[in-house]
Amino acid sequence: MNKVRVWDLPTRLFHWSLVVCFVGLVATGEVAGDAMVWHFRLGYAALSLLAFRLIWGVVGGYWSRFTSFVKGPVTIRNYLRGEALPEHGVGHNPLGALSVLGLLFSALLQIAAGLCSDDEIATSGPLVKMVASEWVSRATWYHTNIGKAILIALVLLHLAAIAFYRFRGENLVAPMVHGDKLLAVEVPASRDSIATRILALLVLGVCAAAVAGLLQWAG
Repeated sequence: MNKVRVWDLPTRLFHWSLVVCFVGLVATGEVAGDAMVWHFRLGYAALSLLAFRLIWGVVGGYWSRFTSFVKGPVTIRNYLRGEALPEHGVGHNPLGALSVLGLLFSALLQIAAGLCSDDEIATSGPLVKMVASEWVSRATWYHTNIGKAILIALVLLHLAAIAFYRFRGENLVAPMVHGDKLLAVEVPASRDSIATRILALLVLGVCAAAVAGLLQWAG
């Protein structure tokens, strides 16, 4: 068995930071009132994290890159037929890749809708004044109803998949904590050096600055 670094530290920190943001966003959204101040702050943090993940999916560690796990329909079909390749058990398998992409897209869409939402009582997104009232209404409806439901459903599906694989004897959570997997096949390890982590900090800084710039421009 070979011990392989699969998830680099930036990917792991992104994952758990997004978990914290998601829980906080759901909680503050339900409480509303004064908690909406933190709802917006967490939303901006989540947007920065998601922007980081999109970039890190291109320049990050090997198994964090979209090219390593996003597969075409033929590969997905073969995987469902039980014709999995050894590398499909290292990072995200072809079905897990669909889950990851679905979560990323839904989260970005939910945040975008939140930026343009207005409850017509006390809370409105920073981009409301730049969007036609018809689209503000649509964004508000999506953000508070279907968007939230879709995102929660995808998260629950993600948790169910983790539980399923745990029942089969594969722990998917532990590698997302310490980064390593014991594998019977020879595969490339994800780069996780000091230079890689400094690069991740720079990328995250740029993403956070971009979000701050958007808010300043909107304000």
